[in-house]
Amino acid sequence: MTRRYEVVYIFDSALEEPAITEKLARYHALLGAGVQVTVNHWGKRTLTYKLKRHETGYYVVAQFEAPSAVLPEFERAVKLDDGVLRFLLVLAEAATPAPVPVEPAVVAAVEEEEE
Repeated sequence: MTRRYEVVYIFDSALEEPAITEKLARYHALLGAGVQVTVNHWGKRTLTYKLKRHETGYYVVAQFEAPSAVLPEFERAVKLDDGVLRFLLVLAEAATPAPVPVEPAVVAAVEEEEE
């Protein structure tokens, strides 16, 4: 069963974009051959606090659908890379549900209380 995941990477800001793209291709290849990965480069940003003596980092957000069995090897590869300052892999939530309409009697009671 595949699930939708989102991962945020913070790379060392000294790395150039082609080097980061190469690293991302290597990580995403571990997810499997048929996995579609949507990558969004946020670019260099100032960090709120220092990470491994770095004040800036290069942010990348990626979304993909993959089986959970491939994630341990993926996380291991990312953890071992010295160019990655931090990363966070989370299970992406499903689409937000539509708001539930409020019954007219409840709306009338709320309006009376406000007056």
